[in-house]
Amino acid sequence: MKRHLTVLLVLLTGLLAVSAPAHADPAAGTVAVTAPAPQQVLSPTPYMGWNTYYALGGDPTEAEVKSIADFLVSSGLRDAGYQYVWIDGNWAAPTPRNSAGDLVPNPDQFPNGLKPLVDYIHAKGLKAGIYTDAGPYIPGKCGLGSHGYYQRDADQFAAWEFDAVKADYLCGIAANLDPKTVYTEFAQALRNNASGRPMIFNLCNPVTSPDWGNYPEEQQSTHSWTYAPAIAQSWRTYTDVGFVGEIKYKDVLRNYDANARHPEAAGPGHFNDPDYLGPELGMTDEEFRTQMTLWSVAAAPLVIGSDVRKLSKTSLDILADPDVLAIDQDSAGIQAVRVGPAGTTETWVKRLANGDRAVVLLNRGDSPTTLTTTAPAVGLSGDRFTLKNAWTNQVTESAGTISAAVPAHGAALFRVGPATGKPGVPHVVAGLPQVTQVGGDAVPAGAAPVVAGGDQARVEVTVRNDGAQPVFAPRVELTVPAGWTARPLGEAPKLLDSNHLVTFAFTVTLPATAAPGNAALTAGTSYEVIGKGRLRQETSTPIVVAPAAPDGDVALSHHQWISATSGWMSPTVDQSVGGGSPISMLGQVYPTGIGVASPSTIRYYLGDQCSRLTATVGIDDAVRNVGPEGGTSTFQVIGDGRVLFDSGVLTRDDIRQVDIDLTGVRALDLVVGDAGDGGYNDRANWAGLNATC
Repeated sequence: MKRHLTVLLVLLTGLLAVSAPAHADPAAGTVAVTAPAPQQVLSPTPYMGWNTYYALGGDPTEAEVKSIADFLVSSGLRDAGYQYVWIDGNWAAPTPRNSAGDLVPNPDQFPNGLKPLVDYIHAKGLKAGIYTDAGPYIPGKCGLGSHGYYQRDADQFAAWEFDAVKADYLCGIAANLDPKTVYTEFAQALRNNASGRPMIFNLCNPVTSPDWGNYPEEQQSTHSWTYAPAIAQSWRTYTDVGFVGEIKYKDVLRNYDANARHPEAAGPGHFNDPDYLGPELGMTDEEFRTQMTLWSVAAAPLVIGSDVRKLSKTSLDILADPDVLAIDQDSAGIQAVRVGPAGTTETWVKRLANGDRAVVLLNRGDSPTTLTTTAPAVGLSGDRFTLKNAWTNQVTESAGTISAAVPAHGAALFRVGPATGKPGVPHVVAGLPQVTQVGGDAVPAGAAPVVAGGDQARVEVTVRNDGAQPVFAPRVELTVPAGWTARPLGEAPKLLDSNHLVTFAFTVTLPATAAPGNAALTAGTSYEVIGKGRLRQETSTPIVVAPAAPDGDVALSHHQWISATSGWMSPTVDQSVGGGSPISMLGQVYPTGIGVASPSTIRYYLGDQCSRLTATVGIDDAVRNVGPEGGTSTFQVIGDGRVLFDSGVLTRDDIRQVDIDLTGVRALDLVVGDAGDGGYNDRANWAGLNATC
């Protein structure tokens, strides 16, 4: 690949250089990208704000934008750093230019034009952003484009007194332009605007991500890092993180991983951009806290995609957490890299300006676990370390081990530095309650446990002491839902020595009448610390109580599932994913089944009550109306962690018959993968899905 920038290795104090995050050196160094010519540093740290796209959809209005600006002030988000109010697409009139060639806002949405709205935003102590496209306006394909008018539009945005411009690439790819060429021209126009107004430039080329087609490398979003640092304050590194009103955890991880490919491109004034924050748009609070953790160590721009006026206090508190924001806004501008291999659990580390490390222990899996790394592994030396939990504000001291009990889809975030002075509180990790057995059968590692009425389960809570001093009389009390019982197994030890752990076990019994739905197991862990008295931590794990198992010969698609995911939209019963058309493969229509997009997992509780599963799997005929890209998937049937059926890769011209023995299976997972080429056109079907129970 031709490189358009000179890349220089820079050795930072106490660090070794790292070339890529795939298996990063523990010292977590950086690579600096040098621009061909100096330019004003408009955003030394990642900018923060809010954008209309995910929250308001296609037609933002003056009244809505003003209301959001008001709320950013009244909620404290402005003072936390969220300064930019960004108007995304669909702000222009149906015919976006007048006869003079100037852009015209839609009078139905912005009856007073844009300049009075920008003035209103500025009067609130905020800044204003606007949207265009680097390509030409093409009626019917894209609603707004600046190609051919770069200087005129830059001058107009500056005259309206905008502070930031986002340039998309829908029109650019439709016109088959070269992104480096046109983005460089547009960036030059912004810098040379007639008003001399500084404006942040967000280079946004998501439509050419590999998930959406086989584009030439130089056109792809994954190529932007090679030229964008010299011309923009930020650049999108992959496709959109979601759809209007919908941002899912799996897509957050996908965008984070793509964003992490070139940490060397980031630095003060120019940052990789994995897209917007999505509280309450499809993620749990825990999952959104993970997104906030990952975006912060990535030195990413923090732009809220949700309607902030509707957010819970929990979401607002996550957005405004000062310790987490301080890590994102650290003046060194260094992006985190992974320490060790990729996997279900990972460690990421970011070097901070004062030499401390921000350390993330990430759990991508579906069950809680305790994760561990060490101070030397993250580039620190010594024998005493202070750990500040950025989310809980708890400050403890470790002899060199950094560990945390991390929930499913969660992430622990520590600020780690050398300890001085008197010994601090030992870093004791109170484990999350973990279901290890149900009915005598082991729960597969990493799998979300499922229990049902009448079940008996083994629950374990592991407590570890990473401090230099012992703690005394460790105890765990397990609280369960009303009607359940928890009986402790074994005796508690008298002390827990440094660098040791102890596991407390319980037998938990559910009544036969336990209601299906979500429940929680809560552990109260306490221990004595010399000079500090008895300390206590509380940890909680959600658990699913399954619905009744199917009975008789049933269309499984009509039975209540435990959980169901789809690559886009939601699984559709008895229709192709997205709805609107029946399930059809190779010209045959199937009256029952489930339509999904890859990747997808649908989980059912069978409770050892079923003997057989039959189905036909393949790609829906709906993809025959689109281009040749994608339309490939894999299908697996997994019972209690064991693969019972594997289709191999299926194209739109293949189907497979499923006929398997379900004897002894409690939890059944129907899994669709993307066959390694992304989810483009992957409309997959579980047709005629029938169980004999």
